[in-house]
Amino acid sequence: MTPETRKANIAMVIAKLFAGLNMNGLKYLLPLWMSALTGVTVRCAFAAIAFWISSLIVKEDKATWKQRIQLLVLGGVGLYAFMDCFLIGISLTTPISGAIFCSLQPIFVFLISFVLMHEKITKSKIFGIVLGFGGALLCILTQHSDDLASDAPLGNLLCAACALLFAIYLLFEKKFLAHLGMITIMKYVFLGSTITAVVVNSIVGFDAPLFSDAFRGEWHWVAWLVLLFVLIGPTFINYYLTILGLKYLKATIVSLYSYINLVVATIASYILGQDRFSWFQIIAILMICSAIYFVEVADQKEEQPAKQ
Repeated sequence: MTPETRKANIAMVIAKLFAGLNMNGLKYLLPLWMSALTGVTVRCAFAAIAFWISSLIVKEDKATWKQRIQLLVLGGVGLYAFMDCFLIGISLTTPISGAIFCSLQPIFVFLISFVLMHEKITKSKIFGIVLGFGGALLCILTQHSDDLASDAPLGNLLCAACALLFAIYLLFEKKFLAHLGMITIMKYVFLGSTITAVVVNSIVGFDAPLFSDAFRGEWHWVAWLVLLFVLIGPTFINYYLTILGLKYLKATIVSLYSYINLVVATIASYILGQDRFSWFQIIAILMICSAIYFVEVADQKEEQPAKQ
């Protein structure tokens, strides 16, 4: 393992620790303190400002006008759609169920790579794909809406959609890393997502009691601290470390780290009382983790002897 890949793997572990806790932070904030669409706007705007300030400190080669437009579109369509599905989904289901569906990313990355890049498919990968979607289906069929999940079926489907959208986003972003610096990519991607978010919120309206109460002098400090954590850790640091990992690792490996989200969100949710213990969820988690193993790890072990 080279120093770059070691650094990339460490970056992905830290990024996904933040991403896992993000599930719990957003579940606390949404929809009580702000709507999901307003939450997307706040996160995108904060990250855009943070990455543009970073670009003043870290000097990188400038993007061409064509590249800038492409990155703006990637952010305005790809990243914004992913965040929309993610935040709306989390607001409707529980953090553990949301993490279960988001952990399908490696399977979606492989399927897209198979269709677009003709990546080799094996019996091990087919079994993993079937097992993974079986775990997701088990979660859909057994979880019902309650006081912790206002619309669990819809929330779970949206989290599954966000896993697919993020897989597509990773593959497109990987192509830009061959030509542009990480900060340059992120500042235009988040600028594009912010533009779309502001336009959408201008139509549907901004809804954030946390902010409106603050204007009246009512400061809800716990909610503000959770929001600050979500903006700095799971948003700015997480996305920076993710693109750092993507620079030196394959998109399939980067997506593979989503299993850490699942573990962290599960532990934190039970501790914080944001979810209830369910054997069906545990079985679904084991099925999806096994699926990821068969899609990525087991298949690589089978290929190594052939290469020697």
